Amino acid sequence: MHQFHHPRFSRREALQAGAIGLLGLGISDWQRLRAETAGTAQSVIFIFLSGGLAQHESFDPKPEAPDTIRGEFGTIPTQTPGLRISEHLPRLAACSKKWALVRSLTHSSNDHSLGHHILLTGRSDSPPGFKPNKPQPTDHPSIAAIVGAVAPARNNLPPAIVLPEKLVHNTGRIIPGQFAGVMGRGRDPWFLEASPFEPKAYGAFPAFEFDHQQRPYERRRKNFTIPDLSLPQDIGSERFSDRLNILQHIDTQRQTLDRLASTGAFDRRRADAISLLTDARVRAAFDLRQASAKDLDRYGRHSFGWSLLMAARLVEAGVRLVQVNLGNNETWDTHGNAFPHLKEKLLPPMDQSVSALVTDLEQRGLLASTLIVMASEFGRTPKISTLTPHYKGPGRDHWGAVQSLWLAGGGVRGGRVVGSSDKNGAYPATDPQMPENFAATIYAALGLPKTIAWYDVENRPHHLYHADPMPVF
Repeated sequence: MHQFHHPRFSRREALQAGAIGLLGLGISDWQRLRAETAGTAQSVIFIFLSGGLAQHESFDPKPEAPDTIRGEFGTIPTQTPGLRISEHLPRLAACSKKWALVRSLTHSSNDHSLGHHILLTGRSDSPPGFKPNKPQPTDHPSIAAIVGAVAPARNNLPPAIVLPEKLVHNTGRIIPGQFAGVMGRGRDPWFLEASPFEPKAYGAFPAFEFDHQQRPYERRRKNFTIPDLSLPQDIGSERFSDRLNILQHIDTQRQTLDRLASTGAFDRRRADAISLLTDARVRAAFDLRQASAKDLDRYGRHSFGWSLLMAARLVEAGVRLVQVNLGNNETWDTHGNAFPHLKEKLLPPMDQSVSALVTDLEQRGLLASTLIVMASEFGRTPKISTLTPHYKGPGRDHWGAVQSLWLAGGGVRGGRVVGSSDKNGAYPATDPQMPENFAATIYAALGLPKTIAWYDVENRPHHLYHADPMPVF
């Protein structure tokens, strides 16, 4: 088994070491990993739709089913013969030869918290001591945390980054499954807080605020911000109490490093490493203020578009895995008022941004080496229902038994459909795929061999793969 060791730093050492400490990489690791991965690494963009995307209203419509199952939306043809999807995804329909579907992803939970844990970790079981309202040190580590621990870094950037915000419900519930769990809090993924959580609304900010239950809320978040980089908690023995603006902080720490290096306090190699992070190309990945109007218009001037544009830039800069949480506060939890909200608030920005990401990566020559995957914690019930008095319109409830998974790039065979659901979109009919297959697909796309292990906080090894990759390549 192979393990890539990343040394731990005290709070003082991390601050003094600037971006080396900021990103948790040692200088000896940097040189070795840079040599090992130069020009060979693949990347993954993992788009997570928190709340539960309705398969009937997106990628697995059932036009021949009764109206209580079929729903209100029509279907449109795609570039792929015989493949139809929701009428509200026209841009994705127009590029279907570049993407594939898995219509038979399944697990056993209808609970938001456990569903998040299952999909974000790629593990179907509930860990010991699981609590739906609070992450636990016994939780399974997230896919992002594992990639951050075992994947070699490129360009002195962290192997994995999550943006534009942590998944936090408006009740204050911190969603489990996002963090490092048994790996220890020092292995938590790097969170780029570019769209800070707004507690009183759902939606893709700032253009699509809404509330599923039509409760009053305050429009307070106006702009997508230049991100702060939240350090994993408890680096060394202490927790950082504040976030540091990455652009300002890197510049300040670079000056400190230069001064200390001139006095012999740090070796020159550390200053060399910091120069990578302050390179204009790397800085540009974090700063969308310099993005062209063409890119902003293509991706969309909303947090869906900005998030995926930043993801493309981070992949180009060298990040191995970027997890993009599209929608906050379980935005896709369409129990009620589902059809107007999906039609007007949710599907249009997703359709625009995801199709733009595919086109952009292809034009940059990165699509073949970048796998894009899009999933939720579960699907929605086959039967439409109306929950009163909270909702004025119908919707669908939680449903772990089946959901549709969307994939593109990274060697995925465009136009392919793996598996199927039954006539009502309720259960897998053919070729069921598990969350473990989903995680294995990401690890395989990153070129991580089955011999690699990740290590828990007690330094015990654990297998990376728990199933084979999905047959999408």
